[in-house]
Amino acid sequence: MITPRFPNDKWENDKSEIRHFDKKYWTIGHVLKTGLVVPDEFEIMTFSSVDDYLKFFKNVIVRNSGSVYEKALAQHYIDYVKGHEDPESVPLLIPEFRYDGLLKKHKYRLDFTIIQSDNLNKVGFELSPWSSHGHLAKTASLTNKEINEMAKDNFEKEMRKHRDFFKKHGVFVMIYTDTELADTKAIFEDMKKYLEPKTAGKQLKFHIMEDFL
Repeated sequence: MITPRFPNDKWENDKSEIRHFDKKYWTIGHVLKTGLVVPDEFEIMTFSSVDDYLKFFKNVIVRNSGSVYEKALAQHYIDYVKGHEDPESVPLLIPEFRYDGLLKKHKYRLDFTIIQSDNLNKVGFELSPWSSHGHLAKTASLTNKEINEMAKDNFEKEMRKHRDFFKKHGVFVMIYTDTELADTKAIFEDMKKYLEPKTAGKQLKFHIMEDFL
């Protein structure tokens, strides 16, 4: 929420402040300015510095993940932010993105999502190792036809998930399987393209065209 407050026991945005908001939305600077809303509580968690937020990101948000790939990508993000010339302008790397809010049963979730502050485009990153997304157990007593049917159902479920994210919420999803997951630094290079402002890309294109002419 941009400028959260909770009068009369309900969350609201302070609309008078939104037009004066001096940080880019969905960035680390945004969180430092407003804090994070605590689920089920009329309370805001605040952070005193970029480093303070990154410690929370690593030791609270990402820590519970059982995925070594998620933890590695989180560390790449932390290193990237710490080395950035303007860390507050860096978009948030949102783990466990769920579009059903606080519902207990979630149909789908994404490992990471970036919301670009310049255009509010949403890009998801799905880590899909075979062990958790494709592996078929207890197939010894099954025929080839039955095994293929199970594999087909798994595949269609995964594809339906990504279509739903895009059709319902406008989230484009990039999928990484075992081959790509062997090199998390290369995956983070993909992420970096969405962590830099679009204006930088436009300036780069301008210089390339200028050199060409």
